[in-house]
Amino acid sequence: MQARQIHLIRRPKGVPVAEDFKIVSVDLADPQAGEVEVEALLLSVDPYMRPRLNADQALHEAMLGTGIGRIVKSRDPAVPEGTLVRHAAGMRERFLSAGNAVRILRPDPALPLSVYMHALGGTGLTAYGGLLKIGALQEGEQVVVSTAGGAVGSVAVQIAKIRQCHVVGITGSDGKLAWLLEQAGIDAAINYRTQDLSAALAAVTPKGIDVYFENVGGAHLDASLPRMNVNGRIPLCGMISTYNGAGEGVNNLSEMIYRRVRMQGFVSTDFASLSDQFVEDMTAWLKAGQIKYQETVIPGFESTPEALIGLFSGRNSGKMLVSVCN
Repeated sequence: MQARQIHLIRRPKGVPVAEDFKIVSVDLADPQAGEVEVEALLLSVDPYMRPRLNADQALHEAMLGTGIGRIVKSRDPAVPEGTLVRHAAGMRERFLSAGNAVRILRPDPALPLSVYMHALGGTGLTAYGGLLKIGALQEGEQVVVSTAGGAVGSVAVQIAKIRQCHVVGITGSDGKLAWLLEQAGIDAAINYRTQDLSAALAAVTPKGIDVYFENVGGAHLDASLPRMNVNGRIPLCGMISTYNGAGEGVNNLSEMIYRRVRMQGFVSTDFASLSDQFVEDMTAWLKAGQIKYQETVIPGFESTPEALIGLFSGRNSGKMLVSVCN
């Protein structure tokens, strides 16, 4: 049989466009001993994918990425047919894998499967570890999160509220701003597209900032640095303002010196040791309604490039997903 893949066929210049990608059909053999055939159910679409298109992603090969799938054929008794699995096999409709290269997923029946792609997946762990380990968040601190309406940011602001912090979210639309205030229950929110970011941030952080969870860089970082308290921490999760080319300059890095600010980058795989506690905490928070979430689910495998492009125009509210099949 044949199965489709999403290939990168040329390096994007700035924001990716549809012509940078191609849907390619490839032959799929039957699994051999120790192998499984996986049918994709959900694919994750994330900002980190954009910088990979510059060099890390090979041309004319299946794009890198993660997802949830179902075993449809198995020659590995440890992973029987019908098993749900997590995978990092990229943007493939169906694929063969060694049985030990996928991770069995046993979802809680009280929760939708899609939450294992965000709040209970890598994005949730990124927010959890970024705040609690890299940010060393303490109860009652002053917290600001950029891209607060996105997949990681929306979880980060709510974890900070659970820790009884004063939380400010920065976002790019009035709809996301309203969700952050009314659903996520944070203390203040800023629409950087319609407000003067530096002035607005100063107005809503009268006690300064202890932890600034950074997803954007550029003007967001520049506005936040003068508000940082002594011994403040900046968990550096992303810099989406630079992903499509030259970003905005940062002029206030010197503020880090006398404020003794620590800024540290990280990725979700740094937090493997926190995984069990994260799953326990996040499952409880979701069931108790303490963590709310938004999803933008684009139907159809062929829509994967469209979903990735949409990240950079703010098309998504919360996590961007592609639903491959039911």
